[in-house]
Amino acid sequence: MAEKHFLEQIKYTKEFIIPYLKEHISPLENMNVLEIGCAEAGLLSVFNEMECKTTGIEISPHRAQFAREKNVKSKIIEGDITNNEIVSIINNKFDLIIMREVIEHIHNKENALANIEKLLNKDGYLFISFPPRYSPFAGHQQIGRTKLSKIPYLHLLHVKALKYFTKRMNERDDFVEEIKLNFATGMAIKRFEKLITPFNYKVIKKDLYLFRPIYSQRYGLPIVKVPEIPLIKETISFGYEILLKKS
Repeated sequence: MAEKHFLEQIKYTKEFIIPYLKEHISPLENMNVLEIGCAEAGLLSVFNEMECKTTGIEISPHRAQFAREKNVKSKIIEGDITNNEIVSIINNKFDLIIMREVIEHIHNKENALANIEKLLNKDGYLFISFPPRYSPFAGHQQIGRTKLSKIPYLHLLHVKALKYFTKRMNERDDFVEEIKLNFATGMAIKRFEKLITPFNYKVIKKDLYLFRPIYSQRYGLPIVKVPEIPLIKETISFGYEILLKKS
């Protein structure tokens, strides 16, 4: 499974991340790049091919070890971006920081964003993406093994109702706990934009998706964006992506 994730990350980075960033950042080559929540670090391997200096931080020991084995040119740190000591542990400044599908799982988002700002060079870029907290599959119910995995907004149901349905469907034992945890730590777009307000960032590009670019790779669906209308962006969009530049 780790190898599958690694190859998927490489493919996604080459087909979407690199072309997307090249539209707004020039040159992209030879940058000092940090990925937060790098997992198997397929993304970093692509940046290594571009002669970038790469660092990854990953909270899972197993994924961090796999990333080290696959990316001998990268510095892989097993750690937590919310840790007050992480800035001194990393001991570096970056031209580009990427945090993709990670912030919605972090409890202390304030600490995470404060540490990121400290790690980013002046005129450096920050790319963040996440599914909005009230979006159809923000509970990550796709982890399920039954038809429940395909039902949108399931994470918004009361725990008692969820437990009833999971018992009837013979769903995995930790299903309710997992999707409720994902909902509890989830990130609403309004909250994210409020949290980054104190920092000196300029918005370079912001997108809301019904069908995100990764869905094109995984399911063959077309990439479809949605307008930035308050109710729609928080509840209908499957994904939010933003590229910021530090002034």
